[in-house]
Amino acid sequence: MKAILEAKGTMKAVRIHSFGGPDVLRYEDAPTPQPKENQVLVRVHSAGVNPVDWKIREGHLGPCEFPCTMGEDFSGVIDSVGPGVEGFKAGDEVFGRVADESGSYAEFALAATGGITRKPTEIDYAHAAAMPVAALTAWQALFDTGHLEADQTVLIHAAAGGVGEFAVQFAKWKRAYVIGTASAKSTDFVHSLGADEVIDYNTQRFENVVREADLVLDAIGGATQERSFGVLRRGGTLVSIVQPPSEERAHAAGVRAVFMVSQPRGNELARIADLVVAGKVKVFVEKTFSLSDARQAQIESQSGHAHGKIVLSVA
Repeated sequence: MKAILEAKGTMKAVRIHSFGGPDVLRYEDAPTPQPKENQVLVRVHSAGVNPVDWKIREGHLGPCEFPCTMGEDFSGVIDSVGPGVEGFKAGDEVFGRVADESGSYAEFALAATGGITRKPTEIDYAHAAAMPVAALTAWQALFDTGHLEADQTVLIHAAAGGVGEFAVQFAKWKRAYVIGTASAKSTDFVHSLGADEVIDYNTQRFENVVREADLVLDAIGGATQERSFGVLRRGGTLVSIVQPPSEERAHAAGVRAVFMVSQPRGNELARIADLVVAGKVKVFVEKTFSLSDARQAQIESQSGHAHGKIVLSVA
């Protein structure tokens, strides 16, 4: 996971020195990292807060070299560039995802040039920082992995969540028929995103409603994933972003089932930004916290009640 690099100078950052609850998050001085080959050092203006952040904090995603700086999403201004960098220079406004050894809950962060793109002037720093992880996960699940096409039917679980709200909008932009699952309080919101049907998972079993879907985007796992095999047409695809699906179950159902981890791709992020600027996709920011209040931001994120992204204001 993320580790602090040899650096010059100090900055404020939110780090963990051990796994645990929100109390292990420390707002403290940390070394300012220096860019290596094909990396840029970004002065962070805003940082996105994602469910993956608290999962890392609690130790669910494997070992971590401590102290570990939290966060993946960021927007900001390039402070300096490392050797071999082309196409970016100091002073450029950018957004994207940090390099593996860095973190975005900090005044400065490292990013590989392949994982960033220029921030359009029409998108502010907070909304830019809300996009990379969730939007890229949705895009890559639907199109790179799921190969969704116009007029196909897609079932999107947790359609009101961070990934789901992007997925619904992307699928409608692609002219697919979109069915989302959500709680009763979120059905109007998911409809407003463009969903053709919304299933209240508390009162309806989605497998009693959906038939012959081309694609299922699974953001829940467990029993929901297991039940999703039955709504796919033979030859259809289940893409999970939370746990590997059963190969045996997929074979029996005659479908393709894939576990996907999103990748930081600046070229795809640029395409998504174009859709936002064109008004075809909306980015929802629910709440903004200061960097020093990252503990409360993660508590809010972990509660699962937000309809939009939670963002840290850094600069």
